[in-house]
Amino acid sequence: MLDSRSLVIFLLSKYRRWNANIYCSCQKTGSSELENRQAQLMARGLPKQKPITGVKQIILVASGKGGVGKSTTAVNLSLALKSVEPNKVVGLLDADVYGPSVPLMMGLHETPLLTKDNLMIPLVNYGLQCMSLGFLVDEKSPVIWRGLMVMSALEKLLRQVAWDAVDYLIVDTPPGTGDTHLSLIQNLPLAGVVLVTTPQIAALEVTRRGAIMFQKLKVPIVGVVQNMNTFVCPKCKNSLALYGHGTEDLASELGIDLLQDIPLDAAITETTDQGKPIVVALPNSTQAEAYKKLAEKVITFLKKQEVQRNKS
Repeated sequence: MLDSRSLVIFLLSKYRRWNANIYCSCQKTGSSELENRQAQLMARGLPKQKPITGVKQIILVASGKGGVGKSTTAVNLSLALKSVEPNKVVGLLDADVYGPSVPLMMGLHETPLLTKDNLMIPLVNYGLQCMSLGFLVDEKSPVIWRGLMVMSALEKLLRQVAWDAVDYLIVDTPPGTGDTHLSLIQNLPLAGVVLVTTPQIAALEVTRRGAIMFQKLKVPIVGVVQNMNTFVCPKCKNSLALYGHGTEDLASELGIDLLQDIPLDAAITETTDQGKPIVVALPNSTQAEAYKKLAEKVITFLKKQEVQRNKS
């Protein structure tokens, strides 16, 4: 019988011979056949995209960087879509498992009821159907979970919610380009993604990585929203750029649109923290109008995408 050291050496020698055989085999088959085989193997491991029952179009709001106003954008974009197209049904899904913000921003703190099929009924405020893990856990308790538990929770948020004929589902995603984003991309037919950034170089660099990820995975990018780059003087109403034109340069580099420039304004933060976002609290304000213009551009993009799908 082999001791443990001899067993390791034996297995390594077997692995090297096996690896060499694979290499030689690959050299013989030719690059095109090898690429086809690799594509087949990759396809086996990927889940098939399935729509969410009761939802027509899904739009992600994403950013590689945290703290750039992504959740604020997701919430106000959802409300702006409802304002611009009041006959449409809009849903808001908070997919940030570790740091859910929708309960605070939407002023919702109840626990969802269940249907007879054990599906969670979304909570509703300001005409939006909302779902978040924050509705299911204590507000002050941290979510200390490993990746598998997070993915299980995300699956429940995606597949065990009784959405009621939603036309637009806005999905607020966590920072980064990790498991949550890959699961959403692989499992759902996404209509597009709205990127959010601030103009600092650190944020732009991470946003660039996120944009490239979505481009490589064939997710349509609606465009990028810039937050907190301009300040509007409360007296003279003149607008002052604080950080230059880095976001415009990034949009041009990536070949995407700069959708909207949302100014740095205390009213946006204050209304959101009070659970009544600015699109609802101050619907005629300049800030609310900026979000409505963003919503109009998203709607225009989705209509163009639909025309292209019908042609193909």
